[in-house]
Amino acid sequence: MAARALMLQGTGSDVGKSLLVAGLARAFTRRGLTVRPFKPQNMSNNAAVTAAGGEIGRAQALQARACGVPPTTDMNPVLLKPQAMGAAQIVVNGRVQGAAAARDYRALAPTLLPAVLAAFSRLAAEADLVLVEGAGSPAELNLRAGDIANMGFATAADVPVALIGDIERGGVIAQFVGTHALLPAAERALIAGYIVNKFRGDIGLFTGGIAAIGERTGWPCFGVVPFLPDAALLPAEDSLALRSRPNSPDCFAALAMTPNRSVIARSGATKRSGNAAKSLRIAVPVLPHIANFDDLDPLRLEPGAELVMVPPGWKLPRDADLVILPGSKATLADLAALRREGWDIDILAHRRHGGHVLGLCGGFQMLGRRVADPEGREGPAGDAPGLGLLDVATMLGGDKQLREADGVEVASGAAVQGFEMHLGQTTGSGLARPMLDLGGRPDGAVSADGRVAGCYLHGLFAGDAFRRAFLRRLGADSAVAYEATIERTLDGLADHVERHLDLDALFAVSRPPRLRRAA
Repeated sequence: MAARALMLQGTGSDVGKSLLVAGLARAFTRRGLTVRPFKPQNMSNNAAVTAAGGEIGRAQALQARACGVPPTTDMNPVLLKPQAMGAAQIVVNGRVQGAAAARDYRALAPTLLPAVLAAFSRLAAEADLVLVEGAGSPAELNLRAGDIANMGFATAADVPVALIGDIERGGVIAQFVGTHALLPAAERALIAGYIVNKFRGDIGLFTGGIAAIGERTGWPCFGVVPFLPDAALLPAEDSLALRSRPNSPDCFAALAMTPNRSVIARSGATKRSGNAAKSLRIAVPVLPHIANFDDLDPLRLEPGAELVMVPPGWKLPRDADLVILPGSKATLADLAALRREGWDIDILAHRRHGGHVLGLCGGFQMLGRRVADPEGREGPAGDAPGLGLLDVATMLGGDKQLREADGVEVASGAAVQGFEMHLGQTTGSGLARPMLDLGGRPDGAVSADGRVAGCYLHGLFAGDAFRRAFLRRLGADSAVAYEATIERTLDGLADHVERHLDLDALFAVSRPPRLRRAA
C-alpha cells in the first residue's frame, strides 16, 4: 500500500495537537498499520535524544512510542530551542546549525524546506500512514511568508488537513469560522474537516455548534473529543503546560487535570497540604528558559510527594525537603534570573537548615562555583559565580553532548537510564564524588554530606528502582510504576479517540502525498 498522510493543524497553540496525534498513532497502529509521526518544525526546550545521537522534540518521541518504534530525527527535522535575548538555537536533522533571532529565522526558514521534505519522504517510504502535526495556527497571516510548519508544508507536500479547535478556551465556533475566512482558497481546499477538542459536559448541547460551523465553512466534523484528565500523565510538549496551570486563593493550587499532583507555591510562608500521605515536599523554581522539565513527571505522580512548581515572583517554600534546579537552555541567563528572584538566598538558607538540593544538567552547572560562556553559545558571552554548593566549575563550548546512557547511581547501586544533552565541560575536585556511574564513566557530583548532588543525565527519575531509592533516602515511599503508567495512558488515549473520533473517515481523507517541490 502506498503511504498515506494526514496533517493535524490547530486553530492555535496548546489545542491538543500533540496528544491527539499520539492517540491516533496508537489507535491506527493497533489496527495493524505502520504509522509514523512527523512535525516539520517544532519550538520547544523539551527535547529527546535518539539512539543515533540526534535531537528532536519531546512530543515526537512520545508519538514514536505510541507507534511502537524508536524515535528518529526524521520525525522532527527542524527544532527551535528558545534561549537568551530572544534568539533560538536551530537544530536541523538532529544537529545544531546555529542560532537566530525570530526576524532572521523567518528569512532562513524557506531554505530548510528541502530538508523537511526529504525527511518526510524517508518516513513515508517506511509507513502506511504518516500523521503530521502542525505548529500554532495556520491563520497567522503575518507569519505565512516562509512558513514551513503549517500550510507551507501542507501545500508543498499536498497533504490534507484536519483542523483542531479547543472548546475549553471558548469561542471554538469563531476559531473555525475565522480560520476559514482568513485562509486563501487554495489552502482552504486542503482542509478536509475539523475536530473539537477538550469538551466538558453534554456533547449533545453542541449539535447546534456543529451545524453553525458546517453552514459557514462546509467542513465536516470528525468528532467532538471530551476532556481527558489522564492526558496530564503524559509528558508535555513545552512550557505552555506550566503557564496554563491555575492558581487558587489558598497557598497552593492543585492542577485541574487530576491526578497530576504538581502544585504552585504562593509564598514562603506556606504549610503542607492537608494530605498527610504526602510526606515529601519538592520545590522547583520555574526558570525563564527551563528545559526538559518532563524529567520531573515521575515525581509529580508519586502519591507520597508534592511537587511545587514555583513561578517568578513567588518565594521557594521554607518547609521544602528538596529543591530541584531543573535543566536550562540558557544557564547564565537563568542563573541571573534565579538571583533576581532571590531564589539563591532561599536555596542557600534551605541548605544551611539541612535541606537537600539536586541539580539536573543546567541546574547542576548552577550548583558549582562558576559558569562561563566565553563564546556566547547560549546568549551574550560572559561568566558568573554559581551557588557554590558543589566544588565544580563549567565552561560552555565545544560540541553539544547528545547520547543515550545507562548505568547506576553510586550511592544506591540502583539502575539509571536516560540521555545527555548539554554543552561544555565541568571540572573540579567535586567530581571525585560522582553521583552516577554510566558504564564506567563518572557523571555528576555529590557533596561530602550527601545533601547536594547534580548530574547531566536526563530522564533518570523514569527508572522505578532509582526513584524508589532516591525517595527512600528522603523519607518517602514510591508507589508508581512509571513506564507502565505511560503505556496504559497511551492505550487509554487511543481508546478515547476511538470512541469519539471517526477514524475510518480520517483515514479515508488521508492520501499519498505529492511533493510539489523537489526534496
